[in-house]
Amino acid sequence: MFFLNWFILNGLIQLFPYTWFKTFYITSITASVLLLFIAILRMASKGMDTFFKIATHLFVTLISGQLVFAIVKVLGLLVQLVFFPFDIQMITSYHIAVVAFVVFIAVVIMFIDGIIRGKYAYRVIEQTLYFNDLPQNFDGFKIVQISDIHAGSFNNVKAVQKGINLVLAQSADLFVFTGDLVNNKAEEIKPWIPLFNQIKAPFGQFSILGNHDYGDYITWKSPLEKQQNLENLKKYHQEIGFKLLLDEHVYLEKGQDKIVLAGVENWGIGFGERGDLNAALNGTNLQDFKVLLSHDPSHFDAQVKKHLSKINLTLSGHTHGMQFGIELFGIKWSPVKLRYKHWAGLKEENNRYLYINRGFGFIGFSGRVGIWPEVTLITLRKSILQKLK
Repeated sequence: MFFLNWFILNGLIQLFPYTWFKTFYITSITASVLLLFIAILRMASKGMDTFFKIATHLFVTLISGQLVFAIVKVLGLLVQLVFFPFDIQMITSYHIAVVAFVVFIAVVIMFIDGIIRGKYAYRVIEQTLYFNDLPQNFDGFKIVQISDIHAGSFNNVKAVQKGINLVLAQSADLFVFTGDLVNNKAEEIKPWIPLFNQIKAPFGQFSILGNHDYGDYITWKSPLEKQQNLENLKKYHQEIGFKLLLDEHVYLEKGQDKIVLAGVENWGIGFGERGDLNAALNGTNLQDFKVLLSHDPSHFDAQVKKHLSKINLTLSGHTHGMQFGIELFGIKWSPVKLRYKHWAGLKEENNRYLYINRGFGFIGFSGRVGIWPEVTLITLRKSILQKLK
């Protein structure tokens, strides 16, 4: 942080060569860092309150702009070194600082837009998946998925309703929710129950728990209070109309055919390995077509893709695409890639699919920049070759 800000200040002084500006810059950055530390220290007792949101939003916006400023300045200096290696004045060019500052302002504006508009800019992403072993009667079966609602972060009823309307507009056969209904406390979902219980599907509405649903990230008066919070959350799933799958499965039947829908408690490397996949599949047959709901995509790599019982499709969430990144013109990048190699969308491995939803809500940073909230529509199709046989 010290080196980054020294480097940036050195560039900005070319634009604002005033003593007061240097004092203003140092004071502002120091204040934003201190506010962030205070917000983190308060989080265990106060949760993600208004103070936390202001502090984190200010810091994330500034640090993102600073990093881009620094990258542009370094690239500019490299260009100068290559093309003007003996011109010291060109190396510290005023023009490089101007370009970097303009880009910094653009990034800040993007983050402000993400906070105001982007977090509710819902998108429908459609995927059609082909399977050799899909039962014939399920050819064309539609699944609509949302994930990571994080109800404690919402503050706009009309905007959330817009997202729910998109879910309803898909007219899917099955609805699934893949975890993180709340940020920490079960009570966060109560005001939003009337909105989410509008969601209905002919084959039912099913859900699982995510890492935030267990209340692990705040301090409770006692273990009993924490456990009661979880029990309350389970009741709220029921009030919404979601059938919560806790290391268990159900058979979905259509005509003479059936498929397995299984759900596990949260299993994620570094986020609690609670789920029991074997228990969820207990009583199923190896040849059954299976769809698994598992909140954390690291579960797929650790257990699912090589499990003895073939799981045809796994639906996950959790990553949010870090709520920041680029998905344009074939470019797909987010900082979350440092933690999850595959962090959003579809992946196929070992003849099994994993789909990671980008999340319906948001947490921490109350905004989205480049990675928009998602409603996923997946259509299961019988492989064309198999149909011809």
